[in-house]
Amino acid sequence: MSVEIITFGCRLNAYESEAMQRQAEQAGHEDVVIVNTCAVTAEATRQARQAIRKVARERPGARIVVTGCAAQIDPKTFANMGEVTQVIGNHEKMQDGTWAALAENQSSILTPKVFVNDIMAVKETALHLIDGLKGRARAFVQVQNGCDHRCTFCIIPFGRGNSRSAPMTAIVDQVRLLVENGTGEVVLTGVDITSYGKDLPEMPTLGVLAKTILQQVPDLKRLRISSIDSVEADDALMDVLATDDRLMPHLHLSLQAGDDMILKRMKRRHLRDDAIRFCERARKLRPDVVFGADIIAGFPTETEEMFAQSLDLVDACGLTHLHVFPYSVRPGTPAARMPQVRREIIKNRARRLRDKGAEALQRHLDGEIGKQRTILSETDTLGRTEGFTPVRFAAPVEPGHLIDAIITGHDGEMLVTA
Repeated sequence: MSVEIITFGCRLNAYESEAMQRQAEQAGHEDVVIVNTCAVTAEATRQARQAIRKVARERPGARIVVTGCAAQIDPKTFANMGEVTQVIGNHEKMQDGTWAALAENQSSILTPKVFVNDIMAVKETALHLIDGLKGRARAFVQVQNGCDHRCTFCIIPFGRGNSRSAPMTAIVDQVRLLVENGTGEVVLTGVDITSYGKDLPEMPTLGVLAKTILQQVPDLKRLRISSIDSVEADDALMDVLATDDRLMPHLHLSLQAGDDMILKRMKRRHLRDDAIRFCERARKLRPDVVFGADIIAGFPTETEEMFAQSLDLVDACGLTHLHVFPYSVRPGTPAARMPQVRREIIKNRARRLRDKGAEALQRHLDGEIGKQRTILSETDTLGRTEGFTPVRFAAPVEPGHLIDAIITGHDGEMLVTA
């Protein structure tokens, strides 16, 4: 393979990796490995460095280009690795000219090893039209990038810049192209997608965008929303959730904690009761809605009583799919200067949260038995329901199709069909 991509982190990174690979191939790159890093935790950065060293051992002579959030935030760390050929910033990685210049060794355009500019100076998000994701049954569409909020634990705004939205017409065109090429499910993704549209002339909301896509691309079978900030979900989004079955009944919420004092110290924009009320409202509008959530274990100053509030939030909100993050110090963030929780306590709380999430998942899996679901086949044996629950097919199927099936049981982790 002339261009190989190693992707860490979020769905937005997956989308950008696909675009980068196509840009690099079109520019004529040969024997290059692009490592698209994540900076959400220190562990994510460590894994990227480990992957770089592994590539250098297994593919001697290959050029290794490092980009993504970790490279944007701390380019020197990667530039100091002898295995790395080039370090490219998050804005630069999405520019056709970057890959053309690299392919032609235009040293007059690029710095010797680091090509990372001020991400905060970037004002627009260019939508890169791709007709699908290789080997994937669903496709991601980037609608927004960056974040204007400054949660005290989060380093990502310094990797992604301020919030900026892609034009709605360009997004609709992207979705239409994907559908014309056989994509059955599209996922709208970004860094903070509930802030979508605030920087655009007519200030459309995420809900208006979803409605417009569903109206103007009638052949789109399934539209899915990635992680949202529930307190910023607009009325139009809730309306389309209630009235259009093509918007999938799965919402992944950026909750982070269940205790009000910790939420304030995180500089979140919601309190515990706000999260609970949102889930109750969404469930009334769409009774089959399934909730996932991000929750951090062991945030600085978190006591056992505060942590118990996060544990209880799983039941209070009716959460099903948990993404548990042991708190990770990110230098330069306000939380890094707060009194820290001991590492062994953080690990213990993360384990207990995962156990709680596993119990919630078991209840959900039990409740699915006997129900008919429409499943998007991702491979010949695996798929996802409308609520994003994984399913294993009893017999091989063709990937990329919507299949109606009765759920007959589960294995503790995923549903199974007859």
